[in-house]
Amino acid sequence: MMAVVVASVVLVLIAFFLFSVRLLFVKGGEFRGTCAGNSSFLRKDGIACGVCGRQPGEACGKEKS
Repeated sequence: MMAVVVASVVLVLIAFFLFSVRLLFVKGGEFRGTCAGNSSFLRKDGIACGVCGRQPGEACGKEKS
């Protein structure tokens, strides 16, 4: 039982490490496409993004022009 818990924790730590390594290679250290307006479920209901305030069909308010 303890081996399963240890293996699970190790796999989660590896996943977090790999995500952080990806951030080193992404320009600006941010993930793109994370605006809620990219979600088809939220877009269908017309819900605005909680981070940048973008309405469906508008450009993201946080993106640099």
